Amino acid sequence: QVQLEETGGGLVQAGGSLRLSCAASGGTVKNYALGWFRQAPGKEREFVAAISGGGGSTYYADSAKGRFTISRGNAKNTVYLQMNSLKPEDTTVYYCAADLTSIGAANLRSRDRVDAWGQGTLVTVSS
Repeated sequence: QVQLEETGGGLVQAGGSLRLSCAASGGTVKNYALGWFRQAPGKEREFVAAISGGGGSTYYADSAKGRFTISRGNAKNTVYLQMNSLKPEDTTVYYCAADLTSIGAANLRSRDRVDAWGQGTLVTVSS
């Protein structure tokens, strides 16, 4: 059973940067789409970014375009989210996600396509 573990959350000032990492264990995800979601208290978990199994295709939420970059490690079992120009409204818990049935990233824009979730990592952006 695939398990995902996020690291890299923390406190940063507005305008700063953070890099989130997610490592998979218990199985391989290297051929499948990986992504990031986030969820604020009282709100639905929302899509942030996704990357295809080969790493050649990416999708971003409008809120992430131009500021966040998703990438995969060389072994393809790790996914990163580089977050620049952070805003206070980016404050929330970020979750790593895997779609273990798709190579392409397009489907991972939907929560319904997620087969495995990480436990989440908190990002706090101070104003």
